Amino acid sequence: MSLETTPEVVNTALAPDWVPEPPPTDLIFDDGEPLESDRHRVGMNVLIRSMLTARAGDSSYFAGGNMFVYYNLEQLRNQDFRGPDFFVVLNVDGTKERQGWVSWQENGRYPDVIVELLSPSTAKKDFGEKKEIYEQVFRTSDYFVYDPFNPDSLQGWHLDIDQGYQDLQPNEKGWLWCQKLELWLGNWQGEAQGKFANWLRFYDRAGNLVLLPEEAAEQAQQQAEQAQQQAEQAQQQAEQAQQQAEQAQLDAIPKLREMGLTAEQVAQALNLPIAEVEGYF
Repeated sequence: MSLETTPEVVNTALAPDWVPEPPPTDLIFDDGEPLESDRHRVGMNVLIRSMLTARAGDSSYFAGGNMFVYYNLEQLRNQDFRGPDFFVVLNVDGTKERQGWVSWQENGRYPDVIVELLSPSTAKKDFGEKKEIYEQVFRTSDYFVYDPFNPDSLQGWHLDIDQGYQDLQPNEKGWLWCQKLELWLGNWQGEAQGKFANWLRFYDRAGNLVLLPEEAAEQAQQQAEQAQQQAEQAQQQAEQAQQQAEQAQLDAIPKLREMGLTAEQVAQALNLPIAEVEGYF
């Protein structure tokens, strides 16, 4: 009887023939292209810097703008990685230095809020391709578009998990509610970074403008000066009241003497030194 040998069994589970592609390390964070206009630049900075006041003392968020947002390798290969004009990511380490937003280095996190500042050259993408990416890939909760040269251009959408982006309806002032940040977005006319124009600004739930850091500092200075003025006025009023009280005491001396009181009795009644009462005559 002959013995048959059995072929060696290889456990393919222990020897995979596919290895995940490592993340790229040669990411580009600046393509050298400026923003559409200076008003776009200021408008972006106003939104970013507003977060410093709106979330003062909170380091668990990141706000950025005009920076690349990397979300997959295919995007990298296509060289199509222009990021939003303004975005906020909540519940992340805000103290971490970032040149851009790389989702695979951020535990797969994407922006929670995005604002695109429209221009003739970007409007088609902002309403089309980008909106689709923000809705279907990023799953960004709140998305807004605004033309810095048109104060009536604000539009926004809130993500419904089942139905996708749903139009946001403005309040009586034309503002849109940003649910994720619990702030209103609306038009504001005034000066920002030395330029007077209509700007897209944040407002709190009560309708108060979210100040920029320099505006908050100026307001604090004004309040301090006002408090100082009030304190000086109160001091002046107190001194005036003291003077009036002292004069009233002096005016009472002759009346009390006419009533037959001695100088000692007048001094005791008015709580004055006897010498002052005697010297009055």
